Amino acid sequence: MAQSHPNPPPSSATAMVPPRILVVGTGAVGGFYGARLAAAGARVAAVCRSDLETVRRQGIAIESFEGDRHFTPEPVLARAEDYDGPADYILVTLKVLPEIDLPVLIAPAVGPQTVIVLIQNGVEIEAPVVAAFPNQELLSGLAFVCLNRIAPGRIRHTCAGRLMLGRYPEGPSPAAERLAALFRTDGLTCGVSPTIVRERWRKLVWNAPFNPVSVLGGGATTRQMLSDAEGVALARGVMEEVLAVAAAVGHPLPEDLVERNLRETLAMTPYKTSMLVDFQEHRVMEVEAILGNAVRAARRTAVPAPRLETLYALLRLLTRPDAVNSATTRSAPPPEPGR
Repeated sequence: MAQSHPNPPPSSATAMVPPRILVVGTGAVGGFYGARLAAAGARVAAVCRSDLETVRRQGIAIESFEGDRHFTPEPVLARAEDYDGPADYILVTLKVLPEIDLPVLIAPAVGPQTVIVLIQNGVEIEAPVVAAFPNQELLSGLAFVCLNRIAPGRIRHTCAGRLMLGRYPEGPSPAAERLAALFRTDGLTCGVSPTIVRERWRKLVWNAPFNPVSVLGGGATTRQMLSDAEGVALARGVMEEVLAVAAAVGHPLPEDLVERNLRETLAMTPYKTSMLVDFQEHRVMEVEAILGNAVRAARRTAVPAPRLETLYALLRLLTRPDAVNSATTRSAPPPEPGR
């Protein structure tokens, strides 16, 4: 059943007023999509963490294959409670990490009509936000883009940029349509899906093998992962497990999705995944959002998923505190674009 919400469809008058958007998290994803919304005419403010002073001083520089951009949020804030009044949209682009209490972070900027938008990785990530804000409309979003934060206030964009938005858990949404129209105004491809949870599982079909295997495979690029028959067999097996779990939780996906993903990935320019870049930069990886939640869904529905469980267990061992401490002593190569 679709979740009810109090936000009325925007009238022709209100649709002409530039929306007030607060981006929470101005790493690669937040900086990139915040810049696109500002270029489309929205009033975009941002909550920054580590890059706060740099972004206040010089904004965000985006090196893109489509043409370089420069974006300065107005204002640049340290906390959501410093935002002047409720936002029309809160665009959350933080990583999905257990230690981040997202409802607490965004609560001061949430007003009666605020729409919360999660542009984040993983599956089954929305429950804490729904529990904290049961009367807000929640949009779940997926970014198909190759981005990397290469320095404070600097982002490199090497491929794509497409977005998919949808009302959580399902159904039509004038708020999603309005936000998508803003992105399209600046030339970005942005779709709206009435079944956004299914779209999350669709993206996981790609993320579940390539992100963890890139780390566990010693820094392999997408091309390297598919250059060996055993690597292809592993990727195919993980994808098939994701399809089985998705069907068991009520979101069946096309059977040809596995082979299509393999063909399209092999045809891409080789690149490092976002999880691999995080690992090499000694940053926390989104293990739970990408793998842990899928494994828990498999166990809940009694679907065998031995490959997913193995990848999840190995990443948990790799990211245990003593492993992380030892890893930080090694010399990491420079980051490359990831997804």
